[in-house]
Amino acid sequence: MILYNVTVTIDLAIHDDWVKWMKNQHIPDVMSTRMFLSYRMSRLLGHEHDDSEIYTIQYLAKDMAHLVRYNDEFAPELQKQHRERYEGKFVAFRTVMELIDHNELSH
Repeated sequence: MILYNVTVTIDLAIHDDWVKWMKNQHIPDVMSTRMFLSYRMSRLLGHEHDDSEIYTIQYLAKDMAHLVRYNDEFAPELQKQHRERYEGKFVAFRTVMELIDHNELSH
């Protein structure tokens, strides 16, 4: 399995709007491509930036073929929507990892 990680540093002034938009619009749009099995959104705690928040959104893909298809067919438009809405208010970088092992406990 492939873990596609997007790390975003977002200006504090628009942070609340961004979180709402990510949860209600962007992430559902990404998931509707059916290229990912699941996602997880997290906020970095204890960082040194006073004027921003840092988030990671991790999407789990079945294999590299699904991620490549996402990047080719869907990512350009979805990233354009994000960029146009928050131009100059964020920095993002993406990493791709192979998931070697994991365990999630059921409660």
